[in-house]
Amino acid sequence: MIKVTENALRQLHAIAAPNLETGLRIAVGKGGCSGLHYEMTLGAGRAGDEVVERDGLRFFIEGASVEFLRGATLDYNDALTGAGFQIVNPNAARTCGCGSSFEPAKQ
Repeated sequence: MIKVTENALRQLHAIAAPNLETGLRIAVGKGGCSGLHYEMTLGAGRAGDEVVERDGLRFFIEGASVEFLRGATLDYNDALTGAGFQIVNPNAARTCGCGSSFEPAKQ
């Protein structure tokens, strides 16, 4: 499904480890300057989510977003500018400058 880097694991562990039912929920929604954008929230999964577990942490992928995120990599960047979870997505034909929205490749 998705790959998760060590940086992303460390960050999620720091903010969600006390509650094992909590994880990072990732979805794709309409909007953003490239047509679709990534949505990430902390919380429990929902019915229909695909669950990726790694090192005792959970990542919930919204069911309708699975095809947009298949093969993507979730990373965490702690640079002074642009700090946060980021997705490197091979399914994106183009992305915006900030990396939060994308246009899907034609299938």
